[in-house]
Amino acid sequence: QVQLVESGGGLVQPGGSLRLSCAASSGVIVVNTMGWYRQAPGKQREFVAFITTGGNTNYADPVKGRLTISRDNAKRTVYLQMNSLKSEDTAVYYCYARAVTYGSSSEGTYWGQGTQVTVSS
Repeated sequence: QVQLVESGGGLVQPGGSLRLSCAASSGVIVVNTMGWYRQAPGKQREFVAFITTGGNTNYADPVKGRLTISRDNAKRTVYLQMNSLKSEDTAVYYCYARAVTYGSSSEGTYWGQGTQVTVSS
């Protein structure tokens, strides 16, 4: 079973910064695309960003220019650097990974437990 362990959430003032991390546990043969979604209270989960193993990235329009996704393939870890945070960025942030695990012949999607980000003065 793949586990994605997230860290780095918290409370920050508008205009501030946070850095989220998400590491894939052992049991994984290959980790392909990794990324982030978020879910605000009363809203559906929405896409934030993804990054491929080659470093290609894609961002949702509301976060372009403020959030930056990166990864360390050796550590099987994805990061989300969040700058110029706004109150509307308040949400639970979930990382995901497309991965092939031991005992499986196909790629699956795995999710982290979520980490709360609150932007408030």
